[in-house]
Amino acid sequence: MEIIDKTSSIFFATFSRYEKGKRQPTNGMVDPVLSFLLPKVRSLVLLDTPHLVSDSIEPIIEVYNDQRLSSRFILSKFWYFLIYLFCTRPSTSETRISYKVRDFISVLLVAFTQKGSYDVFIGLESVFALAGIVLKKLGKVKTVVYYVSDYAPNRYKNKAFNALYLLLDRFCLRHCDYTWDVSPAMQKGRIQAGLPNAGIYRVIHVPNGLFPSQIASLPIAKRDKNDLVYMGILQSDMGPDLAIKAFGVVLKIYPKMKLHIIGGSQKDSRIYKAMAKRLRLEKSILFHGFIQDNTEMAKIVRRCYIGLAPYRAFPDSWRWFGDAGKIRQYTAAGLPVVTTQVPPLGRFIVSQGAGIMTTDTVKSFSNGILLLLSDFALYKKLSRGAQKVSKDNTWEHVYSKALSDMKAMRSTI
Repeated sequence: MEIIDKTSSIFFATFSRYEKGKRQPTNGMVDPVLSFLLPKVRSLVLLDTPHLVSDSIEPIIEVYNDQRLSSRFILSKFWYFLIYLFCTRPSTSETRISYKVRDFISVLLVAFTQKGSYDVFIGLESVFALAGIVLKKLGKVKTVVYYVSDYAPNRYKNKAFNALYLLLDRFCLRHCDYTWDVSPAMQKGRIQAGLPNAGIYRVIHVPNGLFPSQIASLPIAKRDKNDLVYMGILQSDMGPDLAIKAFGVVLKIYPKMKLHIIGGSQKDSRIYKAMAKRLRLEKSILFHGFIQDNTEMAKIVRRCYIGLAPYRAFPDSWRWFGDAGKIRQYTAAGLPVVTTQVPPLGRFIVSQGAGIMTTDTVKSFSNGILLLLSDFALYKKLSRGAQKVSKDNTWEHVYSKALSDMKAMRSTI
C-alpha cells in the first residue's frame, strides 16, 4: 500500500516570511511541497504561520481540493488573543516562546475546525510535529512526519532554551512515524548532543531540491569568466563578508572581475554595500537583492563562472549540520564551487569532483578562486562534476524517494 494516493488527505504545517500580506519563497518549503503533493492527493490543508521577521502575525490557512484552492482565510486572533498580545511585544530575540505557542495552538484549532481526519501530517520543525503527535493521539491523524530543515546541538545561547529545543527534537524523533532530515549530518549532531540508540529512529535523508527550470547550464564559452556569484541570505555565518574581502584580493589580479550578490533584505544589503564602499569595491560588486522568481535567479547564476560558498567556521553555527541551497543552485548551473569546510554538502561535492575546499580565511578562500581562474583544465573537470552531481536534484525526485523510503521502512515495522 502506498503512503499517499489520490484518496489521501494531507495536513502540512509550516512557516513563511510575509511582507505586505504576501508569502516570500524563503524557508517553509511551501512551494516545493505543494507542487509535489497537490497532483497526487485528494485534499490538502496548509497552515502557514508568519515567521517572526514578518510584518504580520496571524496564521494563514489554505484548503485545496483536487489540486484547486478551495478557500483561504486568516486564523483570527480571537482564538488565541492572549498569546497574540505577547507576539506583538517588541523583541530582538531570534526565537520567541509566544510564537511557538501560537504555532502549536493553531494546528489544533485548524484540525478541529476542519471536517474529517488526515492520512498524513507533515510538520516543519518540532513544535508543529509535536502538535501532529497530539492530533494522532486524538485520532485526527494517521501518520506524522517530522520535517527538519535545520538543526544544531548548540542552537541557542540560552542553556535552558537550548535544552528545551533538544528535548523537543528528541521527543518528536521518538514519537513521530518518520523524520525527514535535510542533511545526514543532523543525525550525527544529535549523537554529538547525546542522543541514545540513534539507530532505532526512522530518519530519512530528504535534501533540498530544485525546480526543473533551475537545473540548466551554459557551455563554458558562453559564461562570463569575469563574473563570480554569491547567492543566499546575508547573515554573518553565511560569509558574505568573506566573499567580499576575498573578491577584493582577486580584483587586484583580475581587475575586470565582477561579484554578483543575489539575496538579502534591503537592511542586510545596506550593511554589505557599506562594506564594499569602505573597501573601494562598490563599482565591481552588483547587489541584485532578493529575486523572488527562481527561474530568473537561476538565469543570472548560470551566466557566471564560479559559485562562492564562504560559510564561516563559527563553532556553534548550525551550518555545520544543515543543507546548502546555494551550492545546489551553483552545481545545477554547472558552476564549480569554492566552499569552506563548513557545509556537509560542500564536503560532498568536493569529494565528487565539483568544487574546491578552503578554510574560512581571506587568503585561503581567495586562493581557491584564483586557482580556478588560472587552471582551465581543472575548471572544465569540476564543471563536469557539478553537472553530474546535480542532474537528479529535483523536488520531484527528492520527495518521491522520501515516500519510497517511508514505504520500505513501514514494511519492516
